[in-house]
Amino acid sequence: MYNKVILMGRICHDLELKITPNNGVPVLSFRLAADRRYQVKGEERKADFFNIVAWRSTAEFIAKYFSKGRMIMLDGELQTRQYIDKNNVTQNVVEIVVDSVHFTGEKAVTQQLTYSPPNVDTTSPQSNVDTTSSSSNVDMTSPPSQSESFTSPDSVQMYFPAQGDFNAQDDDYPF
Repeated sequence: MYNKVILMGRICHDLELKITPNNGVPVLSFRLAADRRYQVKGEERKADFFNIVAWRSTAEFIAKYFSKGRMIMLDGELQTRQYIDKNNVTQNVVEIVVDSVHFTGEKAVTQQLTYSPPNVDTTSPQSNVDTTSSSSNVDMTSPPSQSESFTSPDSVQMYFPAQGDFNAQDDDYPF
């Protein structure tokens, strides 16, 4: 028999890590919204909601690195259990018990990167950049000097070292 579930979706509510009272084991329960692969034309995409349970270090990891609205990928197994509610009625619960979790590549906070060059002069055109055509006469073999200024993000210069500047034996790599 094989029981394996792989889901990727968004966490539906704020996470609250709990500790079991008897033996002090961390446990985390939450709901996950996963979009369906198909969408009926003219309708909004539908999502399914799943009950998720994580235990021990996996629960601690999720509580530490994820939050409401964040995308998460997890794999685990489908499990059913029964309990008797406060009205003395037997309830059936289907939940996914997490084996492992994965980041999806989504950034926690979207940051807009901007470039602020020193001594920006927006009144005069650049002497070394032709902004009227796609070709430019920018020297890409030497870094820009500190006195250069840029009038637009399109005129940002990149430094490409000459072929002789790179030494593969050097262990001070730029990455």
